[in-house]
Amino acid sequence: MGKVGFGLAVSCAAATCAIAAILVGKRVRSRRKWRRVVGVLRDLEEACETSVGRLRQVVDAMAVEMHAGLASEGGSKLKMLLTFVDKLPNGSERGKYYALDLGGTNFRVLRIQLGGKRSSILSCDVERQPIPQDLMTSTSEDLFDFIASSLKQFVEREAQNSEFSSVKRRELGFTFSFPVKQTSVSSGILIKWTKGFSIKDMVGKDVSECLQHAMTRNGLDMRVAVLVNDTVGTLALGHYNDPDTVAAVIIGTGTNACYLERTDAIIKCQGLLTTSGGMVVNMEWGNFWSSHLPRTSYDIDLDGDSPNPNDQGFEKMISGMYLGDIVRRVILRMSQESDIFGPVSSRLSMPFILSTPSMADMHADESPELIEVARILKEDLQIPDVPLKVRKLVVKVCDVVTRRAARLAAAGIVGILKKIGRDGSGGIASGRSRGSDGKMRRTVVAMDGSLYTRYTMFKEYLHEALCEILGEEIAQYVILKVTEDGSGIGAALLAASHSSHSSSSSSSSSSVVDSQRLP
Repeated sequence: MGKVGFGLAVSCAAATCAIAAILVGKRVRSRRKWRRVVGVLRDLEEACETSVGRLRQVVDAMAVEMHAGLASEGGSKLKMLLTFVDKLPNGSERGKYYALDLGGTNFRVLRIQLGGKRSSILSCDVERQPIPQDLMTSTSEDLFDFIASSLKQFVEREAQNSEFSSVKRRELGFTFSFPVKQTSVSSGILIKWTKGFSIKDMVGKDVSECLQHAMTRNGLDMRVAVLVNDTVGTLALGHYNDPDTVAAVIIGTGTNACYLERTDAIIKCQGLLTTSGGMVVNMEWGNFWSSHLPRTSYDIDLDGDSPNPNDQGFEKMISGMYLGDIVRRVILRMSQESDIFGPVSSRLSMPFILSTPSMADMHADESPELIEVARILKEDLQIPDVPLKVRKLVVKVCDVVTRRAARLAAAGIVGILKKIGRDGSGGIASGRSRGSDGKMRRTVVAMDGSLYTRYTMFKEYLHEALCEILGEEIAQYVILKVTEDGSGIGAALLAASHSSHSSSSSSSSSSVVDSQRLP
Protein backbone atom coordinates (compact mmCIF):
# COMPACT_ATOMS: atom_id res chain seq x y z
CA MET A 1 0.00 0.00 0.00
CA GLY A 2 2.86 2.33 0.73
CA LYS A 3 4.32 1.87 -2.74
CA VAL A 4 0.88 2.33 -4.34
CA GLY A 5 0.28 5.49 -2.33
CA PHE A 6 3.69 6.81 -3.23
CA GLY A 7 3.05 6.08 -6.90
CA LEU A 8 -0.30 7.90 -6.80
CA ALA A 9 1.34 10.88 -5.14
CA VAL A 10 4.03 10.99 -7.80
CA SER A 11 1.40 10.73 -10.55
CA CYS A 12 -0.67 13.53 -9.03
CA ALA A 13 2.39 15.70 -8.70
CA ALA A 14 3.35 15.04 -12.31
CA ALA A 15 -0.17 15.84 -13.48
CA THR A 16 -0.16 19.02 -11.44
CA CYS A 17 3.15 20.04 -12.95
CA ALA A 18 1.89 19.27 -16.43
CA ILE A 19 -1.25 21.37 -15.89
CA ALA A 20 0.83 24.18 -14.44
CA ALA A 21 3.18 23.98 -17.41
CA ILE A 22 0.23 24.17 -19.81
CA LEU A 23 -1.22 27.17 -17.97
CA VAL A 24 2.15 28.90 -17.88
CA GLY A 25 2.62 28.16 -21.57
CA LYS A 26 -0.78 29.66 -22.37
CA ARG A 27 0.04 32.75 -20.37
CA VAL A 28 3.38 33.14 -22.12
CA ARG A 29 1.76 32.71 -25.55
CA SER A 30 -1.01 35.13 -24.58
CA ARG A 31 1.53 37.70 -23.46
CA ARG A 32 3.48 37.27 -26.68
CA LYS A 33 0.29 37.79 -28.72
CA TRP A 34 -0.58 40.85 -26.67
CA ARG A 35 2.94 42.23 -27.11
CA ARG A 36 2.64 41.76 -30.89
CA VAL A 37 -0.64 43.69 -30.95
CA VAL A 38 0.75 46.43 -28.71
CA GLY A 39 3.73 46.50 -31.05
CA VAL A 40 1.41 47.25 -33.97
CA LEU A 41 0.00 50.19 -32.00
CA ARG A 42 3.47 51.48 -31.07
CA ASP A 43 4.60 51.28 -34.69
CA LEU A 44 1.49 53.22 -35.69
CA GLU A 45 2.16 55.90 -33.07
CA GLU A 46 5.75 56.31 -34.25
CA ALA A 47 4.75 56.47 -37.92
CA CYS A 48 1.99 59.03 -37.20
CA GLU A 49 4.23 61.25 -35.07
CA THR A 50 3.43 64.94 -35.56
CA SER A 51 5.84 66.92 -33.44
CA VAL A 52 5.74 70.70 -33.68
CA GLY A 53 8.99 70.55 -35.61
CA ARG A 54 7.53 68.25 -38.24
CA LEU A 55 4.32 70.29 -38.46
CA ARG A 56 6.36 73.43 -39.13
CA GLN A 57 8.09 71.56 -41.97
CA VAL A 58 4.63 70.81 -43.40
CA VAL A 59 3.71 74.49 -43.00
CA ASP A 60 6.79 75.53 -44.99
CA ALA A 61 6.12 72.89 -47.65
CA MET A 62 2.51 74.08 -48.06
CA ALA A 63 3.64 77.69 -48.53
CA VAL A 64 6.31 76.66 -51.04
CA GLU A 65 3.82 74.58 -53.06
CA MET A 66 1.38 77.50 -53.05
CA HIS A 67 4.06 79.76 -54.52
CA ALA A 68 4.89 77.13 -57.16
CA GLY A 69 1.24 76.62 -58.09
CA LEU A 70 0.78 80.37 -58.57
CA ALA A 71 3.93 80.63 -60.67
CA SER A 72 2.98 78.18 -63.44
CA GLU A 73 0.35 75.67 -64.51
CA GLY A 74 1.41 72.21 -63.39
CA GLY A 75 4.22 73.65 -61.31
CA SER A 76 2.84 72.16 -58.10
CA LYS A 77 0.62 69.41 -56.77
CA LEU A 78 -1.61 72.31 -55.70
CA LYS A 79 -3.67 73.46 -58.69
CA MET A 80 -4.16 77.00 -57.28
CA LEU A 81 -7.15 77.63 -59.56
CA LEU A 82 -8.36 81.14 -60.32
CA THR A 83 -12.00 81.72 -59.42
CA PHE A 84 -12.27 85.25 -60.93
CA VAL A 85 -14.09 86.25 -57.72
CA ASP A 86 -12.73 89.70 -56.91
CA LYS A 87 -15.68 91.07 -54.95
CA LEU A 88 -16.90 89.59 -51.68
CA PRO A 89 -20.16 90.47 -49.91
CA ASN A 90 -19.68 93.01 -47.14
CA GLY A 91 -23.15 93.30 -45.60
CA SER A 92 -24.44 96.26 -47.58
CA GLU A 93 -26.22 94.07 -50.16
CA ARG A 94 -29.99 94.47 -50.50
CA GLY A 95 -32.73 92.56 -52.29
CA LYS A 96 -33.58 88.98 -53.23
CA TYR A 97 -30.98 86.61 -54.60
CA TYR A 98 -31.03 82.94 -55.49
CA ALA A 99 -28.71 79.97 -55.34
CA LEU A 100 -28.64 76.57 -56.99
CA ASP A 101 -26.50 73.95 -55.26
CA LEU A 102 -25.76 70.91 -57.44
CA GLY A 103 -23.26 68.54 -55.92
CA GLY A 104 -24.69 65.04 -55.89
CA THR A 105 -27.88 63.04 -56.34
CA ASN A 106 -29.91 65.93 -54.88
CA PHE A 107 -29.90 69.63 -55.61
CA ARG A 108 -31.08 72.59 -53.57
CA VAL A 109 -32.60 75.91 -54.55
CA LEU A 110 -32.48 78.87 -52.17
CA ARG A 111 -33.83 82.38 -52.01
CA ILE A 112 -32.49 84.94 -49.56
CA GLN A 113 -33.70 88.44 -48.75
CA LEU A 114 -30.89 90.80 -47.75
CA GLY A 115 -31.51 93.86 -45.62
CA GLY A 116 -28.40 95.91 -46.26
CA LYS A 117 -26.82 95.43 -42.85
CA ARG A 118 -23.99 93.03 -42.08
CA SER A 119 -25.34 89.59 -41.19
CA SER A 120 -28.82 90.86 -41.98
CA ILE A 121 -30.36 87.96 -43.91
CA LEU A 122 -34.04 88.81 -43.46
CA SER A 123 -35.31 85.50 -44.80
CA CYS A 124 -34.04 82.31 -46.37
CA ASP A 125 -36.22 79.76 -48.20
CA VAL A 126 -34.79 76.40 -49.21
CA GLU A 127 -36.11 73.44 -51.19
CA ARG A 128 -34.33 70.14 -51.83
CA GLN A 129 -35.08 68.02 -54.87
CA PRO A 130 -33.80 64.54 -55.79
CA ILE A 131 -32.47 64.02 -59.30
CA PRO A 132 -34.13 61.06 -61.07
CA GLN A 133 -31.62 58.28 -61.68
CA ASP A 134 -32.15 58.23 -65.44
CA LEU A 135 -31.27 61.93 -65.76
CA MET A 136 -27.82 61.28 -64.28
CA THR A 137 -26.87 59.41 -67.46
CA SER A 138 -29.15 61.14 -69.97
CA THR A 139 -28.33 64.39 -71.84
CA SER A 140 -27.30 67.82 -70.59
CA GLU A 141 -30.52 69.27 -71.98
CA ASP A 142 -32.67 66.76 -70.08
CA LEU A 143 -30.81 67.31 -66.80
CA PHE A 144 -30.85 71.11 -66.89
CA ASP A 145 -34.42 71.33 -68.19
CA PHE A 146 -35.47 69.35 -65.12
CA ILE A 147 -33.45 71.64 -62.81
CA ALA A 148 -34.68 74.82 -64.54
CA SER A 149 -38.29 73.64 -64.34
CA SER A 150 -37.92 72.98 -60.60
CA LEU A 151 -36.26 76.37 -60.15
CA LYS A 152 -39.09 78.08 -62.03
CA GLN A 153 -41.70 76.41 -59.81
CA PHE A 154 -39.75 77.56 -56.75
CA VAL A 155 -39.74 81.14 -58.04
CA GLU A 156 -43.45 81.04 -58.90
CA ARG A 157 -44.27 80.15 -55.31
CA GLU A 158 -43.04 83.59 -54.21
CA ALA A 159 -45.63 85.87 -52.71
CA GLN A 160 -47.85 87.42 -55.41
CA ASN A 161 -47.12 90.94 -54.19
CA SER A 162 -43.38 90.61 -54.73
CA GLU A 163 -42.24 93.82 -56.42
CA PHE A 164 -38.84 92.37 -57.18
CA SER A 165 -40.18 89.73 -59.55
CA SER A 166 -41.57 92.32 -61.98
CA VAL A 167 -38.87 94.97 -61.71
CA LYS A 168 -35.43 93.34 -61.91
CA ARG A 169 -33.96 90.28 -63.52
CA ARG A 170 -33.19 87.65 -60.92
CA GLU A 171 -29.57 86.87 -60.06
CA LEU A 172 -28.37 83.33 -59.30
CA GLY A 173 -25.29 81.91 -57.61
CA PHE A 174 -24.55 78.44 -59.04
CA THR A 175 -22.61 76.02 -56.83
CA PHE A 176 -21.42 73.19 -59.05
CA SER A 177 -19.35 70.65 -57.12
CA PHE A 178 -17.72 68.81 -60.00
CA PRO A 179 -14.30 69.31 -61.65
CA VAL A 180 -14.51 72.50 -63.72
CA LYS A 181 -11.98 74.72 -65.49
CA GLN A 182 -13.16 78.21 -64.57
CA THR A 183 -13.10 80.68 -67.48
CA SER A 184 -14.77 83.66 -65.78
CA VAL A 185 -16.58 84.44 -62.55
CA SER A 186 -19.79 83.05 -64.07
CA SER A 187 -18.59 80.34 -66.46
CA GLY A 188 -16.58 77.15 -66.47
CA ILE A 189 -15.94 74.08 -68.60
CA LEU A 190 -16.84 70.66 -67.18
CA ILE A 191 -13.69 68.51 -67.05
CA LYS A 192 -15.34 65.26 -65.96
CA TRP A 193 -18.30 63.91 -64.05
CA THR A 194 -18.07 62.21 -60.64
CA LYS A 195 -20.54 60.94 -58.00
CA GLY A 196 -22.48 58.66 -60.35
CA PHE A 197 -23.13 61.19 -63.13
CA SER A 198 -22.18 60.23 -66.68
CA ILE A 199 -23.62 62.70 -69.21
CA LYS A 200 -21.07 62.47 -72.00
CA ASP A 201 -22.39 65.26 -74.21
CA MET A 202 -21.75 67.80 -71.45
CA VAL A 203 -18.04 67.16 -70.86
CA GLY A 204 -16.14 70.09 -72.37
CA LYS A 205 -19.17 72.39 -72.25
CA ASP A 206 -19.77 75.54 -70.23
CA VAL A 207 -21.99 74.41 -67.36
CA SER A 208 -23.41 77.89 -66.72
CA GLU A 209 -24.36 78.22 -70.38
CA CYS A 210 -26.20 74.88 -70.22
CA LEU A 211 -28.18 76.12 -67.22
CA GLN A 212 -28.76 79.56 -68.77
CA HIS A 213 -30.18 78.04 -71.96
CA ALA A 214 -32.43 75.71 -69.94
CA MET A 215 -33.81 78.62 -67.91
CA THR A 216 -34.53 80.51 -71.15
CA ARG A 217 -36.30 77.48 -72.65
CA ASN A 218 -38.44 77.28 -69.51
CA GLY A 219 -39.32 80.96 -69.58
CA LEU A 220 -37.37 81.85 -66.45
CA ASP A 221 -35.77 85.30 -66.53
CA MET A 222 -32.71 84.64 -64.35
CA ARG A 223 -28.98 85.24 -64.85
CA VAL A 224 -26.13 83.06 -63.60
CA ALA A 225 -24.09 85.74 -61.83
CA VAL A 226 -21.40 83.44 -60.37
CA LEU A 227 -20.22 79.86 -60.75
CA VAL A 228 -18.45 78.67 -57.59
CA ASN A 229 -17.63 75.66 -55.48
CA ASP A 230 -18.65 75.19 -51.86
CA THR A 231 -15.31 76.38 -50.46
CA VAL A 232 -15.51 79.75 -52.23
CA GLY A 233 -19.12 80.07 -51.04
CA THR A 234 -17.94 79.43 -47.47
CA LEU A 235 -15.38 82.23 -47.80
CA ALA A 236 -18.09 84.57 -49.12
CA LEU A 237 -20.42 83.80 -46.21
CA GLY A 238 -17.56 84.14 -43.73
CA HIS A 239 -16.60 87.53 -45.17
CA TYR A 240 -20.23 88.68 -45.09
CA ASN A 241 -20.32 87.95 -41.35
CA ASP A 242 -16.79 89.12 -40.56
CA PRO A 243 -14.66 91.37 -42.83
CA ASP A 244 -11.43 89.93 -41.39
CA THR A 245 -12.10 86.58 -43.05
CA VAL A 246 -9.24 85.81 -45.45
CA ALA A 247 -9.59 82.06 -46.08
CA ALA A 248 -12.01 79.16 -45.94
CA VAL A 249 -11.37 75.49 -45.21
CA ILE A 250 -13.78 72.57 -45.53
CA ILE A 251 -12.94 69.29 -43.80
CA GLY A 252 -15.74 66.79 -44.25
CA THR A 253 -16.00 63.72 -46.46
CA GLY A 254 -13.49 65.52 -48.67
CA THR A 255 -11.40 68.60 -48.00
CA ASN A 256 -10.43 71.83 -49.74
CA ALA A 257 -9.33 75.39 -49.04
CA CYS A 258 -9.41 78.80 -50.72
CA TYR A 259 -8.09 82.21 -49.75
CA LEU A 260 -7.66 85.83 -50.86
CA GLU A 261 -4.51 86.41 -52.89
CA ARG A 262 -2.93 89.52 -54.39
CA THR A 263 -3.11 89.47 -58.16
CA ASP A 264 0.54 90.47 -58.44
CA ALA A 265 1.41 87.20 -56.70
CA ILE A 266 -0.42 85.15 -59.35
CA ILE A 267 2.55 85.04 -61.70
CA LYS A 268 1.08 82.48 -64.10
CA CYS A 269 -1.62 84.98 -65.09
CA GLN A 270 0.39 88.19 -65.26
CA GLY A 271 -1.00 90.37 -68.04
CA LEU A 272 -4.30 88.48 -68.18
CA LEU A 273 -5.90 90.28 -65.26
CA THR A 274 -7.34 93.76 -65.66
CA THR A 275 -6.76 94.91 -62.09
CA SER A 276 -3.84 94.88 -59.70
CA GLY A 277 -5.95 94.07 -56.70
CA GLY A 278 -6.77 90.58 -55.57
CA MET A 279 -8.70 87.41 -56.25
CA VAL A 280 -9.98 84.31 -54.47
CA VAL A 281 -7.78 81.31 -55.29
CA ASN A 282 -9.18 77.77 -55.07
CA MET A 283 -6.24 75.70 -53.83
CA GLU A 284 -7.63 72.18 -54.29
CA TRP A 285 -5.40 71.39 -51.32
CA GLY A 286 -6.52 67.77 -51.07
CA ASN A 287 -3.80 67.02 -53.64
CA PHE A 288 -1.02 68.59 -51.53
CA TRP A 289 1.96 66.33 -50.94
CA SER A 290 5.28 66.60 -49.13
CA SER A 291 7.91 64.15 -47.93
CA HIS A 292 7.40 65.68 -44.48
CA LEU A 293 3.90 64.19 -44.19
CA PRO A 294 3.99 61.23 -41.76
CA ARG A 295 2.90 58.45 -44.12
CA THR A 296 2.35 54.91 -42.85
CA SER A 297 2.13 51.51 -44.55
CA TYR A 298 -1.65 51.75 -44.09
CA ASP A 299 -1.72 55.01 -46.07
CA ILE A 300 0.34 53.43 -48.83
CA ASP A 301 -1.98 50.41 -49.03
CA LEU A 302 -5.10 52.59 -48.98
CA ASP A 303 -3.70 54.76 -51.77
CA GLY A 304 -2.77 51.73 -53.86
CA ASP A 305 -6.25 50.23 -53.48
CA SER A 306 -8.00 53.52 -54.34
CA PRO A 307 -9.38 54.45 -57.79
CA ASN A 308 -6.92 57.40 -57.87
CA PRO A 309 -3.49 56.21 -56.65
CA ASN A 310 -0.83 58.88 -56.18
CA ASP A 311 -3.58 61.50 -56.17
CA GLN A 312 -5.26 63.48 -53.34
CA GLY A 313 -2.58 62.38 -50.88
CA PHE A 314 -3.33 65.05 -48.27
CA GLU A 315 -7.06 64.38 -48.46
CA LYS A 316 -6.47 60.67 -47.86
CA MET A 317 -4.71 61.49 -44.59
CA ILE A 318 -7.09 64.08 -43.14
CA SER A 319 -10.63 63.76 -44.53
CA GLY A 320 -13.69 61.87 -43.38
CA MET A 321 -13.79 59.66 -46.46
CA TYR A 322 -10.67 57.81 -45.36
CA LEU A 323 -10.05 57.96 -41.58
CA GLY A 324 -12.40 55.11 -40.75
CA ASP A 325 -10.77 52.89 -43.35
CA ILE A 326 -7.28 53.60 -42.00
CA VAL A 327 -8.51 52.40 -38.58
CA ARG A 328 -10.04 49.30 -40.21
CA ARG A 329 -6.69 48.47 -41.79
CA VAL A 330 -4.90 48.77 -38.45
CA ILE A 331 -7.44 46.48 -36.74
CA LEU A 332 -7.02 43.98 -39.59
CA ARG A 333 -3.25 43.98 -39.08
CA MET A 334 -3.74 43.41 -35.35
CA SER A 335 -6.12 40.52 -35.96
CA GLN A 336 -3.58 38.95 -38.33
CA GLU A 337 -0.83 39.28 -35.72
CA SER A 338 -2.89 37.73 -32.93
CA ASP A 339 -6.21 36.05 -32.19
CA ILE A 340 -7.19 38.60 -29.53
CA PHE A 341 -10.15 39.57 -31.77
CA GLY A 342 -11.01 35.90 -32.31
CA PRO A 343 -11.08 34.44 -35.82
CA VAL A 344 -10.30 37.06 -38.48
CA SER A 345 -13.62 38.56 -39.60
CA SER A 346 -14.15 38.62 -43.36
CA ARG A 347 -15.68 42.09 -43.00
CA LEU A 348 -12.31 43.43 -41.86
CA SER A 349 -11.11 42.92 -45.43
CA MET A 350 -13.94 45.00 -46.89
CA PRO A 351 -12.79 48.55 -47.77
CA PHE A 352 -14.73 51.36 -46.09
CA ILE A 353 -16.91 48.97 -44.06
CA LEU A 354 -15.95 51.07 -41.02
CA SER A 355 -17.21 54.59 -41.59
CA THR A 356 -15.58 57.64 -40.06
CA PRO A 357 -18.77 58.51 -38.10
CA SER A 358 -18.63 55.03 -36.52
CA MET A 359 -14.94 55.53 -35.78
CA ALA A 360 -15.76 58.87 -34.16
CA ASP A 361 -18.45 57.21 -32.03
CA MET A 362 -15.92 54.67 -30.76
CA HIS A 363 -13.41 57.43 -30.07
CA ALA A 364 -15.99 59.39 -28.08
CA ASP A 365 -17.16 56.40 -25.99
CA GLU A 366 -16.59 57.29 -22.33
CA SER A 367 -18.62 54.48 -20.77
CA PRO A 368 -16.65 52.33 -18.27
CA GLU A 369 -17.20 49.18 -20.35
CA LEU A 370 -16.87 50.93 -23.73
CA ILE A 371 -20.32 49.69 -24.72
CA GLU A 372 -20.45 51.69 -27.97
CA VAL A 373 -17.09 50.29 -29.06
CA ALA A 374 -18.33 46.75 -28.45
CA ARG A 375 -21.52 47.44 -30.40
CA ILE A 376 -19.75 48.86 -33.44
CA LEU A 377 -17.16 46.08 -33.51
CA LYS A 378 -19.97 43.55 -33.41
CA GLU A 379 -22.42 45.19 -35.82
CA ASP A 380 -20.08 46.82 -38.33
CA LEU A 381 -17.13 44.42 -38.31
CA GLN A 382 -18.81 41.25 -36.99
CA ILE A 383 -16.28 40.91 -34.17
CA PRO A 384 -18.25 39.89 -31.05
CA ASP A 385 -17.15 39.46 -27.44
CA VAL A 386 -14.05 41.64 -27.60
CA PRO A 387 -12.33 41.92 -24.18
CA LEU A 388 -12.33 45.35 -22.55
CA LYS A 389 -8.56 45.80 -22.79
CA VAL A 390 -8.76 45.15 -26.54
CA ARG A 391 -11.61 47.67 -26.86
CA LYS A 392 -9.36 50.22 -25.15
CA LEU A 393 -6.71 49.43 -27.74
CA VAL A 394 -9.20 50.16 -30.54
CA VAL A 395 -10.05 53.53 -29.00
CA LYS A 396 -6.33 54.34 -28.90
CA VAL A 397 -6.01 53.51 -32.61
CA CYS A 398 -8.90 55.88 -33.36
CA ASP A 399 -7.16 58.56 -31.30
CA VAL A 400 -3.82 58.20 -33.10
CA VAL A 401 -5.37 58.39 -36.57
CA THR A 402 -7.65 61.31 -35.67
CA ARG A 403 -4.93 63.30 -33.91
CA ARG A 404 -2.59 63.00 -36.88
CA ALA A 405 -5.32 64.14 -39.28
CA ALA A 406 -6.32 67.15 -37.19
CA ARG A 407 -2.74 68.28 -36.60
CA LEU A 408 -1.90 68.02 -40.30
CA ALA A 409 -5.02 70.04 -41.13
CA ALA A 410 -3.82 72.69 -38.67
CA ALA A 411 -0.42 72.76 -40.38
CA GLY A 412 -2.17 73.25 -43.72
CA ILE A 413 -4.09 76.24 -42.36
CA VAL A 414 -0.93 77.80 -40.96
CA GLY A 415 0.70 77.20 -44.36
CA ILE A 416 -1.94 79.45 -45.94
CA LEU A 417 -1.38 82.08 -43.25
CA LYS A 418 2.37 81.92 -43.84
CA LYS A 419 1.88 82.46 -47.57
CA ILE A 420 -0.15 85.63 -46.99
CA GLY A 421 2.01 86.92 -44.13
CA ARG A 422 -0.50 86.31 -41.34
CA ASP A 423 1.36 83.64 -39.35
CA GLY A 424 3.48 86.10 -37.38
CA SER A 425 6.68 84.42 -38.60
CA GLY A 426 8.24 87.88 -38.66
CA GLY A 427 7.32 88.27 -35.02
CA ILE A 428 4.35 90.02 -33.47
CA ALA A 429 5.75 93.32 -34.66
CA SER A 430 5.88 92.12 -38.29
CA GLY A 431 4.49 94.75 -40.66
CA ARG A 432 2.33 92.31 -42.62
CA SER A 433 0.76 91.01 -39.41
CA ARG A 434 -0.21 94.49 -38.28
CA GLY A 435 -2.92 96.81 -39.52
CA SER A 436 -2.53 100.42 -40.55
CA ASP A 437 -3.22 101.44 -36.96
CA GLY A 438 -0.18 99.48 -35.78
CA LYS A 439 -2.23 96.85 -33.95
CA MET A 440 -1.99 93.11 -34.55
CA ARG A 441 -4.51 92.18 -37.26
CA ARG A 442 -7.29 89.70 -36.62
CA THR A 443 -7.19 86.82 -39.08
CA VAL A 444 -10.39 84.81 -39.51
CA VAL A 445 -10.65 81.47 -41.29
CA ALA A 446 -14.16 80.28 -42.17
CA MET A 447 -14.53 76.58 -41.34
CA ASP A 448 -17.06 74.02 -42.49
CA GLY A 449 -17.36 70.26 -42.99
CA SER A 450 -18.72 67.57 -40.71
CA LEU A 451 -15.32 66.38 -39.51
CA TYR A 452 -14.64 69.82 -38.04
CA THR A 453 -18.15 70.81 -36.98
CA ARG A 454 -19.33 67.47 -35.50
CA TYR A 455 -16.22 65.58 -34.38
CA THR A 456 -15.27 67.20 -31.09
CA MET A 457 -11.89 65.50 -30.61
CA PHE A 458 -10.82 66.35 -34.17
CA LYS A 459 -11.65 70.01 -33.60
CA GLU A 460 -9.85 70.11 -30.24
CA TYR A 461 -6.71 68.49 -31.65
CA LEU A 462 -6.71 70.94 -34.58
CA HIS A 463 -6.96 73.97 -32.30
CA GLU A 464 -4.29 72.56 -30.00
CA ALA A 465 -1.88 72.12 -32.91
CA LEU A 466 -2.66 75.58 -34.31
CA CYS A 467 -1.67 77.12 -30.98
CA GLU A 468 1.50 75.01 -30.77
CA ILE A 469 2.66 75.97 -34.27
CA LEU A 470 1.87 79.68 -34.04
CA GLY A 471 2.65 80.17 -30.37
CA GLU A 472 0.05 81.52 -27.95
CA GLU A 473 0.94 85.16 -28.58
CA ILE A 474 0.11 84.95 -32.32
CA ALA A 475 -2.60 82.26 -32.06
CA GLN A 476 -4.92 84.55 -30.08
CA TYR A 477 -5.33 86.70 -33.22
CA VAL A 478 -6.22 83.74 -35.46
CA ILE A 479 -9.90 82.83 -35.22
CA LEU A 480 -11.47 79.73 -36.76
CA LYS A 481 -15.19 80.37 -37.27
CA VAL A 482 -17.75 77.71 -38.11
CA THR A 483 -19.47 78.97 -41.26
CA GLU A 484 -22.11 76.53 -42.48
CA ASP A 485 -23.94 76.43 -45.82
CA GLY A 486 -21.50 78.28 -48.00
CA SER A 487 -22.72 76.18 -50.93
CA GLY A 488 -26.19 77.69 -50.50
CA ILE A 489 -26.29 81.02 -48.71
CA GLY A 490 -22.69 81.82 -49.68
CA ALA A 491 -23.44 81.34 -53.38
CA ALA A 492 -26.50 83.60 -53.14
CA LEU A 493 -24.39 86.27 -51.41
CA LEU A 494 -21.84 86.08 -54.22
CA ALA A 495 -24.68 86.55 -56.71
CA ALA A 496 -25.46 89.75 -54.80
CA SER A 497 -21.87 91.01 -54.78
CA HIS A 498 -21.52 90.25 -58.53
CA SER A 499 -25.00 91.42 -59.47
CA SER A 500 -25.51 93.23 -62.76
CA HIS A 501 -27.64 95.79 -60.91
CA SER A 502 -25.48 98.86 -60.55
CA SER A 503 -26.23 99.39 -56.87
CA SER A 504 -24.90 95.93 -56.02
CA SER A 505 -21.89 95.84 -58.27
CA SER A 506 -20.47 99.09 -56.92
CA SER A 507 -21.44 100.04 -53.38
CA SER A 508 -22.88 96.71 -52.26
CA SER A 509 -19.76 94.64 -52.45
CA SER A 510 -16.30 94.57 -50.96
CA SER A 511 -13.64 94.57 -53.65
CA VAL A 512 -10.77 92.23 -52.94
CA VAL A 513 -8.52 95.14 -53.84
CA ASP A 514 -9.39 96.76 -50.50
CA SER A 515 -5.97 97.08 -48.88
CA GLN A 516 -7.48 96.63 -45.43
CA ARG A 517 -8.81 93.22 -46.39
CA LEU A 518 -5.95 91.93 -48.50
CA PRO A 519 -3.29 89.91 -46.74
